[in-house]
Amino acid sequence: MGKNELSLREAWQPYGGEKAGKAEKNFLDVFTEHFEGTDFEVQPHPREFKNVYSSIKLPQDVVDRIYNPNETWSHGIIPDFSIHNKKTKKTIYVEVKRQDGWVEGKERKAGRGNAHERSCKFFTPGLLNIMRKKGNIPEPQLPFWVVFQGDIARDPKRVREIHCWYQGIEGHFYLWSDSTDAAHLISHFDENIKPLLV
Repeated sequence: MGKNELSLREAWQPYGGEKAGKAEKNFLDVFTEHFEGTDFEVQPHPREFKNVYSSIKLPQDVVDRIYNPNETWSHGIIPDFSIHNKKTKKTIYVEVKRQDGWVEGKERKAGRGNAHERSCKFFTPGLLNIMRKKGNIPEPQLPFWVVFQGDIARDPKRVREIHCWYQGIEGHFYLWSDSTDAAHLISHFDENIKPLLV
């Protein structure tokens, strides 16, 4: 990435982070209210996986070939949310991915970005095993839910990519294109995710 591209990216990041923060707050507000008086709770930024990568034990022949600093560090993931059933002790991990997209009145390049691609880490065998174990979610069920918010949920290119990648497990993503409409998001949760937690 060149100097000009980096400076544009640096200018974009605070803007993108602000919008992502608003998307997460929308989600938190909806489910805090929805779970009131129930066995369910929504927790922002659960930290149980913050060292998941740095704690991976490597074979000695791999260790011998890589840089091994003599210090400790954190390296892992922090999902946007967890949804926990206090009664069954089951937990699902949630990512809210907000991104601009190619929609009416915008150029096709408005859809560039890789928020949806970053959601694919949850499909990896290692993370699936770790998250299933921690969340008490047995195979073949998946321990995650991804909510796409903003224009990405209407972008004709990105929506097709998402549907391709999540084929056969459509219940594990939701395209929340209208954040003022919580009813459909809640309905999707109640039909697809809640049964995994009871």
